[in-house]
Amino acid sequence: MTAAVLALPACATEAPRVVPAAQVQAQVPVQRPPLPLRPDGHGEVRPTPPELVDRRLPTRDVLPPPDADEFVATVEPVPDEVLARSTWTPECPVQPPDLRYVTVVFRGFDGAAHTGELLVAASVAEDVAAVFGELFAAGFPIEEMRVTTGAELTAPPTGDGNNTTAFVCRRAVGLTRWSAHALGLAVDVNPFQNPYRRDDLVLPELASAYLDRDTARPGMIHDGGPVVAAFERIGWTWGGDWSSPVDLHHFSETGT
Repeated sequence: MTAAVLALPACATEAPRVVPAAQVQAQVPVQRPPLPLRPDGHGEVRPTPPELVDRRLPTRDVLPPPDADEFVATVEPVPDEVLARSTWTPECPVQPPDLRYVTVVFRGFDGAAHTGELLVAASVAEDVAAVFGELFAAGFPIEEMRVTTGAELTAPPTGDGNNTTAFVCRRAVGLTRWSAHALGLAVDVNPFQNPYRRDDLVLPELASAYLDRDTARPGMIHDGGPVVAAFERIGWTWGGDWSSPVDLHHFSETGT
């Protein structure tokens, strides 16, 4: 398949190669032991470990980093090996031809440029790539960005996840309807620095320190900041504007 390199400002022209699934899985950061489960199936919400109160972990590269410190994005049909390691199954509400494999350069908390990957709906792929171009230009840091695997959907919760991702074939939290992520029409950005909250539930479960939005730390999303502004420019809504739940890391084309 031929990837389309988007004509975005300050883009390089060389598309990153796709890494085999085995190599991607081997590079996923080692996580903490599973948390005890609540009756709702989520992990117990626990205090944030001191070393994660101001989380600035270096990025472990999944795709080869860019040759230059410049933004580049590619959009292409989803390669078979990427689909195979994703959460897609025939029961999902979107078919593979209606998804796109997007790669973008992002700035890590380590200050370096890295290459991330997303699956999104074909109808929004170029807009989403443009958003991450704006975030790179603004110097907004992102810890990791990789396609969510099927194994992650059933893995015991560890409470420390921080993957920026888009398509995930799952139901909305606590509901029976499909999430906007299952349509490829939602993106989560730095979920640990920008947790989800509903009543006594916090996701990720160890991210309670980031419920304090007055103590500014890198990677946090704020109203009027570059992340909200970039998504608003493509007509997407922010879960941080919701009353309940408040989903600080969530942006969607559908408003859900």
